[in-house]
Amino acid sequence: MSTAPTARAVITGIGTAVRGLAEPAGLLGPLPEDHRAAPDPVSRLTGRGLRYKDRATKLAMAAARDALAEARLVDTKGELTVPGESVGVVTSTNYGNADTVCETVRTIAESTYLATSPMMLPATSSNVVASWLAITHGLRGANLTLCNGPTSGLDAVHWARLLIGAGRVERVLVVGTEPDNAPVRHLTEVPDDDGTGAPALFDGAVALVVESAASATARGVDALAAIGPYARRGDHAVAVADVRGRLPGPVGLWCVPQHPDGVRAPAPGLGAGAGTAPVHDLSALYGPSSGALGVLQCAAAALWFDDAEAGSGTLVLASAGTGDAGGDDASAALLLAAPGAPVPGPTGAAR
Repeated sequence: MSTAPTARAVITGIGTAVRGLAEPAGLLGPLPEDHRAAPDPVSRLTGRGLRYKDRATKLAMAAARDALAEARLVDTKGELTVPGESVGVVTSTNYGNADTVCETVRTIAESTYLATSPMMLPATSSNVVASWLAITHGLRGANLTLCNGPTSGLDAVHWARLLIGAGRVERVLVVGTEPDNAPVRHLTEVPDDDGTGAPALFDGAVALVVESAASATARGVDALAAIGPYARRGDHAVAVADVRGRLPGPVGLWCVPQHPDGVRAPAPGLGAGAGTAPVHDLSALYGPSSGALGVLQCAAAALWFDDAEAGSGTLVLASAGTGDAGGDDASAALLLAAPGAPVPGPTGAAR
């Protein structure tokens, strides 16, 4: 599937909840040597109501709060500054509440359903992360979760753009979150920490605020990047060729798909100058990121424009995979950042 946007969508806020990462600007790495000893990002959350939330939800809440604040959708007190119905939520997570589901199944198996907790049962819903984000911030727009494997992060960003283009909402909070805990390691067959310091699984969350360019201009908020063409194919080269054909120009950054053997060469179809583009393997840096990968890539690429002083730019999304967890190309999600495309500033002019 490939879709051209019916309304220009831009990124106006980014938030992260990753151990050792003090702010989103460091997403492309390297991580500090002592990052494992850094405070748990969940510790940034305070107040009541956290007891029955799973780790993925707490990580998502921490990242979302920062993204909403940067986009100026909440004030200093955390109150929403726009109508709640104008903001939707799209989350991407494949293992988000696996710990809650596994614990519930174990409880029922050992003691029947009579031993289950009325506080925990609602948390077994696969949409629990998106629901809590909406409830916490009063976001009453469209609300959904994508959990269709490693490509779901880029797919979530695309769905946010579709919701805006269709006029369902003016802005969308997009969150990719995955926890590293015993149930997830059991499901993924990833062993416990071997002491080498190599990342086993991504444990964190990344949030984006995606909104219409018209909304950003009206609110006087700078756009970090525009979201450009998207293609969903079963083959990397075909997906890349599709989006590149609709957005000519140099490739500024290549965020490679998650791959068992680490960094892979850019796929065919990038065009002239692609060989000089920086290549980043975020899965190698943070560990296999599953449903969070695509959102992580988009956030890192958007921030790269400022870090590299590349000016404004457009994110090009090419998502490839069978959707079958056992397929050879199931762990394929890739992104291109092409600098030079105009991004609206608060005055409506390109900045």
